[in-house]
Amino acid sequence: MPELDLSASSADLTRAICDVPSVSGDETPLADAIHAAIGGLAHLDVYRDGDTIVARTDRGRAQRVVIAGHIDTVPINANVPTRDIELDGAPYIWGRGTVDMKAGVAVQLKLAAELVDPRIDVTWMWYDHEEVAAELNGLNRLSQTRPDLFAGDFAILGEPSNGEVEGGCNGNLRAIVRTHGVRAHSARAWIGENAIHRAAPALMRLAEYRPRDVAVEGLVYREGLNAVRIGGGVAGNVIPDLCEIEVNYRFAPSRSVAEAEDHVRNVFEGFEVEVVDSSEGARPGLDAPLAQEFVAAVGATPKPKYGWTDVARFSALGVPAVNYGPGDPHLAHHDEERVPVAQIEGVEQGLRTWLTAS
Repeated sequence: MPELDLSASSADLTRAICDVPSVSGDETPLADAIHAAIGGLAHLDVYRDGDTIVARTDRGRAQRVVIAGHIDTVPINANVPTRDIELDGAPYIWGRGTVDMKAGVAVQLKLAAELVDPRIDVTWMWYDHEEVAAELNGLNRLSQTRPDLFAGDFAILGEPSNGEVEGGCNGNLRAIVRTHGVRAHSARAWIGENAIHRAAPALMRLAEYRPRDVAVEGLVYREGLNAVRIGGGVAGNVIPDLCEIEVNYRFAPSRSVAEAEDHVRNVFEGFEVEVVDSSEGARPGLDAPLAQEFVAAVGATPKPKYGWTDVARFSALGVPAVNYGPGDPHLAHHDEERVPVAQIEGVEQGLRTWLTAS
């Protein structure tokens, strides 16, 4: 089992945990290392559920914040082990997980070990299976078995945000738009009805669709409705009787999943539509007093989060949540994933200042 030295710098911890492969479904070695490093700290009460680990201070403070990060990554593509690189004179750590989101996890681990007496009680969470199906997600599992562990006045997800505060997140919906036809030999196409041709009007609606920019509590979220996959056809000499277009809708957190579904069905009126997956968005949560204190302490100008993150799970439980972590989200899952060392250090200092300031 790899050993983690929590007295090391947050940059060195980033290198160490990125060099422990933890593709979704294979998080156990890293979870074991985290559990071993955290489990012996007297100021933390530690709980483990599978490969999700929770560590809590219990100083009797009037308020509690939950700070969470996932330990899994998307598949490795010749980008582990990490290496140090320099861009425009600035040091970076290159490799899978540096952005999404082991640099954030490293900061959390270091602070969890060092902040013995924070001014706010803290619940630290490191969880598995974030990059795959929602039903496997460690936070999803934990929210069902131990919802009490989510109790808090505010939550922070260490998702990459370039070291800035990103409030809430867009909702996410996937649907299948289907067209049907009649099979026939392609030499006698007039006998059949081509399902792929029938899909052309649906694709035209997508091409002509203009997404909204939506202001929610002072932040402007960008929506998007796009075809992400299309399939149909039986053989090279057969008129197809089925075509399926997979559509992804990213919707502002002012809309519920039900409203988003209604919108998609209205766009594709006259077509068969099946919603196959959906997740509520999360409102910014920046009106909570503790959130305002946090934003002021780190000197941030909040921005919206366009992608979906687990802040939505906290929002659904009534806990306002934001994203705050090192790394450029545009490089998440990229084969050239890399994080500036300065952002790792900046996020560590921001959280440290907020959690210790008198």
